[in-house]
Amino acid sequence: MDYKEVVERLAPCGLDCSRCADYAGGEVQTLSNRLSKLLNGYHRVARVREGINPMYAGYSQFEEMLKTFAGAACSGCRGDNVLCPIECTAGECTREKGLDFCFQCEEFPCSKKIDPQIQKRWLDFNRRMKEIGAAEFCAEQNHKPRY
Repeated sequence: MDYKEVVERLAPCGLDCSRCADYAGGEVQTLSNRLSKLLNGYHRVARVREGINPMYAGYSQFEEMLKTFAGAACSGCRGDNVLCPIECTAGECTREKGLDFCFQCEEFPCSKKIDPQIQKRWLDFNRRMKEIGAAEFCAEQNHKPRY
């Protein structure tokens, strides 16, 4: 994977936007669309199966969730349609400094406000990128769960 692709996939904080359930064109969206097509019309079968297994009573909720995943529209932190619920200063800060990732900054790790939800991961991810490189880090993350 070349560096340009890594920068497109990873946010400045190190989270892999491309593997997020809300990322437009990501694997979750692609697989959700495929599963929606494969299950087209299954609601009729689910109603029949509901008598055997009560779990199928919730099939319509599953369909709605699948529809939500299939409609993912976030561009990722570097794009124009950022829908991430995490408020992070890393994107703005790295843009201002002309950097791709926080670890590239001479002030890293800094005391700027990083959302508590990702602060530890931000620190761990950027330290790891600094150690092995962004491309190697990205490849490494592909083998780990996103969440």
